[in-house]
Amino acid sequence: MTAPSHTTRAHSFNAAAAQYAANRPSYPPALFDAIEELAGRPLTGSRVVDVGAGTGIATTLLHARGAEVIAVEPGDGMAAQFRRTHPGIPIVRGNGNNLPLADNSADLLTYAQAWHWTDPALAAPEAVRVLRPGGALALWWNTYALDVPWIVAQTDRIGAHFAAFGGRPSVEVNGSAARAALSDPTDRLDFTFRTVRWSRHVPVDTHFANLGSHSMFLVAGEEHATAFLTEERRHLLEVFPDGIVEETYDVELLLAVNA
Repeated sequence: MTAPSHTTRAHSFNAAAAQYAANRPSYPPALFDAIEELAGRPLTGSRVVDVGAGTGIATTLLHARGAEVIAVEPGDGMAAQFRRTHPGIPIVRGNGNNLPLADNSADLLTYAQAWHWTDPALAAPEAVRVLRPGGALALWWNTYALDVPWIVAQTDRIGAHFAAFGGRPSVEVNGSAARAALSDPTDRLDFTFRTVRWSRHVPVDTHFANLGSHSMFLVAGEEHATAFLTEERRHLLEVFPDGIVEETYDVELLLAVNA
């Protein structure tokens, strides 16, 4: 079986936008503190563009911090869900490879779980074009904490079950996607790396709905995904007999100031 293409996986979220919005993890306040520290400016009053905004998980948090934020999202289903949930925040259609924005128009460009869907050879020059001098590009990912034994065991089981569909969900379990961004074709983005750990407690069904909203599960099809989740419930209830799962994440943040 041929693994699904990058484009197929990128578009898979549109059919599961409501599931994504309801069950994906958010981001901790400490992440936004780190962004302000590394960018050298407060979010309050800053013009922020959240690219690959999806259903608006990060966008709303940036807005709540006082940013003047606009969302950019390419997907029909994700953009429709965003508009339903956040009618007061502007959203435009587009992607990081060709931003529908004027030169020198943003203080901060953010990519939450989204930079790996771009072509950095195109997206990095676009970021430099759109950012004002002294503006910042911030990329981050919620990654699974691989020093937690049950998380390691689960990611190994995911890798085995979904080997034909791309194996382990790499951007969620390690920093490979984040560190790939450090190779900047513009030579103008000097990234600083920061990790922020946090956790949430959710019912096992929420944990499974979160897993099921990842592209690997979506492209595998309902039968294949359900077979995994049915067996995985047994494993998880051995670790969390009360049915409440502690998900532990390391948010991997890369931030570069536009010279």
